[in-house]
Amino acid sequence: MNDKPEAAPDSTAARTALRRALHVQIDAPPHTLEDKVGLKLLAPAGDWHARGDMDPQFTRPFRASIVARARFIEDFVMEQAAQGFTQYVT
Repeated sequence: MNDKPEAAPDSTAARTALRRALHVQIDAPPHTLEDKVGLKLLAPAGDWHARGDMDPQFTRPFRASIVARARFIEDFVMEQAAQGFTQYVT
């Protein structure tokens, strides 16, 4: 008997990564964010696009919000790094 829980990403984090991937795959360029790492880390099944929570029309406002927030934070971190900050804590 194995009492250790399976290591798996949080479902909210996984949906966020998949929606960031959808932004790159289905939204028209120029992309607000070019994230291809999350999809590689999750390595979802080939039919992940068919999931109900990945429907392009349903996810459109979520994708917009997710990539806008991520772009804002990435830009802010880059600005702070340019000013000499060396640590970022979430």
